[in-house]
Amino acid sequence: MSVHPSGAPVMVASDLDRTLIYSANSMALVGSDHLAPRMVVAEVYDAAPLSFMTRAAEQLLEGIVERSVFVPVTTRTRAQFSRVRLPGFGRGYAVTTNGAVLLHDGEPDGDWSRHIQRSVGSDCAPLADVLGHLRGAAAVPAILRIRTAEEYFVYSIVDREALPDGYLDELSAWCEARGWTTSLQGRKLYCVPAPITKEAAVDEVRRRSGSGLLVAAGDSRLDAGILKLADIAIRPSHGELDSDSFTLPNLTVTSASGVLAGEEILHFVSAVLAENLAPLP
Repeated sequence: MSVHPSGAPVMVASDLDRTLIYSANSMALVGSDHLAPRMVVAEVYDAAPLSFMTRAAEQLLEGIVERSVFVPVTTRTRAQFSRVRLPGFGRGYAVTTNGAVLLHDGEPDGDWSRHIQRSVGSDCAPLADVLGHLRGAAAVPAILRIRTAEEYFVYSIVDREALPDGYLDELSAWCEARGWTTSLQGRKLYCVPAPITKEAAVDEVRRRSGSGLLVAAGDSRLDAGILKLADIAIRPSHGELDSDSFTLPNLTVTSASGVLAGEEILHFVSAVLAENLAPLP
């Protein structure tokens, strides 16, 4: 691996869904079909392709993985993440379950798991209390399904249009008083213990790897923390952060949206690496 001139490697932390990989429904391709970019399958589910990236994006990512400390960062559970096949899969670090799980060479890091369990256990109400609140007297018909992610946090499938006025504010206040945070992402409503964040796990990888410059990419409100942590950040011109007009002094927004934004992000990261890495000997 080539290194930053300071002697420290460059770290690249990126969200996956709708940042680097895209479902067929989120590609947002425009123009004639014959002009569409060539695609590769990035995920298979129930024996069918589910997520994609452009072939050019995959080639760019191969170079990034070889030249940096590349860290996939996702709210997906370990099982959901295991379906994704990217260059470098199973090597190095990966962050799953919104930061609750830190994988190293494909295996959960025990020290990080114990740290999360201690932090959540001492500072946050039990998961069962949050489930009870969502399913009990405060339940609303707009909450269609409720799931847990490896017993760390709760996410619900919601009918956004049917959510009662003030419900999200009330839920947020209830959760905050108990050490939890809330976030609405598309049709998913997350309730997450405050110590569980993507940025906390990314910061831990940065410390362990001795990385210098941190480059980060993401599209959702749950990615805002890693973008703020980064020295150089980029987000696509779609998603929740785009709807929020989220901006930072160190943040670039892609000109493309959809799957071509994923390719543009990787072009951007490659250019950052070219500018900040010492030449290979």
